[in-house]
Amino acid sequence: MLDILIKDILPIFVIMALGYAAGKRGVFTAANAQIFNKLVLTYALPAALFVSIVKADRTMLFDDGKLLIISLVILVGLFLLSYLSTYKLFKHSRSEAAVSALITGSPTIGFLGFAVLSPIYGDTASTGLVIAIVSIVVNAVSIPIGMALLNAGQAATATATANGATVKRGNPVLDALKAPVCWAPILAVVLVLCGIKFPAILEPNFELIAKANSGVAVFAAGLTLSGMKFQLDKEVLYNTCFKLLLMPAVLLIIGLIFKMEPMKLQMMVLAGALPPAFSGIIIGSRYQQYVRTGTSTLAFSIFMFVLAAPLWIWITRLVA
Repeated sequence: MLDILIKDILPIFVIMALGYAAGKRGVFTAANAQIFNKLVLTYALPAALFVSIVKADRTMLFDDGKLLIISLVILVGLFLLSYLSTYKLFKHSRSEAAVSALITGSPTIGFLGFAVLSPIYGDTASTGLVIAIVSIVVNAVSIPIGMALLNAGQAATATATANGATVKRGNPVLDALKAPVCWAPILAVVLVLCGIKFPAILEPNFELIAKANSGVAVFAAGLTLSGMKFQLDKEVLYNTCFKLLLMPAVLLIIGLIFKMEPMKLQMMVLAGALPPAFSGIIIGSRYQQYVRTGTSTLAFSIFMFVLAAPLWIWITRLVA
C-alpha cells in the first residue's frame, strides 16, 4: 500500500501543486487552463478512452454476468443519485449537477485502476476483467449520460435567459454524442461487441496523445485551483463521503447479496472506492461549471483515499 501511495497517489499531488504554483506565480493563467482542458477533452481524453477499451475482447465482457450487471446498475444508479442530490439538496443548476455527477459519481478507473489493483491482487485476467468492465461503464455509459444532462441544463438556462424569446436548441443527447469524449468510447465498445480487433500496430498513434491526458488534466486542475480559494464545506465533505464510502459500500452489499466471486468482489469494491474521475474535472473546467467545488472535491478525495483504500481492503477481505 505504501508503494502505491508513493508511486501513484503522491505524483498527483506533486503535479497538481506544480499547476497551483504556476498559477500563483503568473507563469500560466486561467485562460491557459481552458486551453489545456480543451486539448485534453477534445483529443487526449477521447484517445485514452478509445485505446483502453479496444484492448478488451467480447469474451472478456461476458465472462462474468454478475460483475457486468452489478457494475452497470450500481455505478449508473449512483451517478444519477449524485446528479439528483446536487440538484435538489444543494440547489445547483442542472448543468452543475451533471458535472458534479461526472466527478462524484465516477471513479478514476482509467488512471489508477491497474496502478492500485494490480499490486494488491496481481496482474491477472480477473484484474483486467474488473478494470475493463468498470472502465467501460464509466467511460462509455456515464460520460455520455453526463454530457447529455449538461447540454440539457445549458439549453434550459439559455432559453430561460433569452429575454423571453424562444431559443431553438438541438437535441441534448445528439449534441452530446457529437463530442469526441462521448463517441470515442462508444465506438470502441461497438468494435469490441462486434468482435472487431483493433490493429495493435495502430495503437501507438493514439497512445502518444493519450499519454498527455492525466498529466495535463491534473496540472490544469491545480492551475484552476490557484485562481480560486480552496473550499472545505459540507458539500465537499458530502461528495467525498459519497465517492469514498457510499459507492464502495453499495457495491459490496449488492455483491454479497448476489454471491459474487470473493476476489472479483474485492476488486470491484476497491475500484469503486477510487478517487473522482479526472474527466469530470476536465469537462467542468471546459464548460465553467462546478469548477471550485469540483476541484476542491478532487483534491480532498485524493487526500482521503490514503485512508479509505486500506479501510476497504481490510473490510472486503474480512467479509468476502
